[in-house]
Amino acid sequence: MMDVARRAGVAVSTVSHVVNNTRFVHPTTRAAVEAAIGATGYIPNTIARSLARSSTGTVGIAMSIVSNPYFVALLQAIVSECAKLGLPVLLADTGEDPDRELAVIRSFHQRRVDAVLLAPVGDGSDQQSLHYLRKTALPAVLIDRLIAPGFSQVGVDNATGIRLLLDRLIKLGHRRIGLIAGQPGIATTIERVVAFRNAIRQDGLDPEPELVQASTTDVDAARSAAHALFRLAHPPTAIVAGNNHSMIGLMQAVCDAGLGVPDQLAVVGFDDFEWADCFHPRLTVVAQPVDAIARHAVSLLRALIADPASASRTICLQPSLIIRESCGGAMGR
Repeated sequence: MMDVARRAGVAVSTVSHVVNNTRFVHPTTRAAVEAAIGATGYIPNTIARSLARSSTGTVGIAMSIVSNPYFVALLQAIVSECAKLGLPVLLADTGEDPDRELAVIRSFHQRRVDAVLLAPVGDGSDQQSLHYLRKTALPAVLIDRLIAPGFSQVGVDNATGIRLLLDRLIKLGHRRIGLIAGQPGIATTIERVVAFRNAIRQDGLDPEPELVQASTTDVDAARSAAHALFRLAHPPTAIVAGNNHSMIGLMQAVCDAGLGVPDQLAVVGFDDFEWADCFHPRLTVVAQPVDAIARHAVSLLRALIADPASASRTICLQPSLIIRESCGGAMGR
């Protein structure tokens, strides 16, 4: 920094303000400092800076990206929000594995991240990662799975999402409705299955156990679950897919069976995704407000970094129904 200051003809403190954006520097002076930085090849020592400040200015993001397409869109929105605030991120895929998740959180802690954004594995009944975060007082915000009120967390009202889908199907005259659930043991899957059964009962329909296929781990499992529904003595006239994997597997099974959608089978699902508008027919889905989730999550994270002792908050956002062609009826009505 002293070499840069001598070359630019300014004080060392001015170089510091330019590098760290801690104070306004006149554009002409800033240009001279930046030219000197380029000429000398100066690179700020972020390790030394973090030791001096006891802060790295980084955020750790842990979620199951590969096994959950929804998280890809959510991650893009989160990284975009962090970039607006100048927050570098460290990213790790938990693979929906509790041991791997704990290892990731420990690794983030060892790398001195300022805070963690976590989509927790499981349903919160035996959450080692949450115990670790509490014990170490590492600031953390939970995303998507609202399983621990003691943490700040952001997600969607899953019960409302299921209710929107069923209301649409029932309005169109369906009375025998099946469900292909999502990833097993995950809080969102559990919430959606419970909401489905409750809504069926509230509408005076028979919540037959055979109409709810066990949680599926991947597209192939969802495909098999759909075929199991088709083989019932009285198969459903409409099927709800619990997540993106379930929807893709369901549509593959529909193709296998040569069924017409929506003429022979109505199809709806939880989560909008990149290809939903490209399927034939186009898919009716409940969409989660990804950008709003990311914005709230990063805002809560920033507040925790500023004051780790601040009170926790739970933000539960509302999903929206996107009506397309796969459930029949006039689009948009």
